[in-house]
Amino acid sequence: MLLADVSETYTDLVTSVFSSTIAAKAWFATAAAILALVQVTTAARIYGRLSFLPERGPAIATTHRWSGRIAFLCTLPVFFHCVTILGFQTPDARVAIHSLLGTFLYGVFVAKVLIVRDRSLPVWALPTAGLTLASMLVALWLSSSLWYFTTVRFGF
Repeated sequence: MLLADVSETYTDLVTSVFSSTIAAKAWFATAAAILALVQVTTAARIYGRLSFLPERGPAIATTHRWSGRIAFLCTLPVFFHCVTILGFQTPDARVAIHSLLGTFLYGVFVAKVLIVRDRSLPVWALPTAGLTLASMLVALWLSSSLWYFTTVRFGF
């Protein structure tokens, strides 16, 4: 009974801003995907792969860190809804792929955070983990939010 109360409270809270809980998920996932692209762009600048951004330094590093933190926070309501309300589902290929990717997302996130802290790993480990995480977020967005915006409705 406790889970039902949490679900109702969550639904009431979310629908005070969005038209539905699915719309909220789509918009939070969109924010996370955009911030993942900011992460990839700023990381590329930090590694010297892009030159159109300001010089490497505190501004780029701060933007990189905070965009990652905010992207992570944007995924939490989506995670809560998917895990506690919807659960793992496989009615069709799109939903099955989405469920599988979602299952591994936070594992890849933890691996990336651990790699950031470990200076003994090869230099390619961190960019690989970061790109894997960003790619998973974008794939999750493509299999959910894009589908929602093009099939159901584009709006709050």
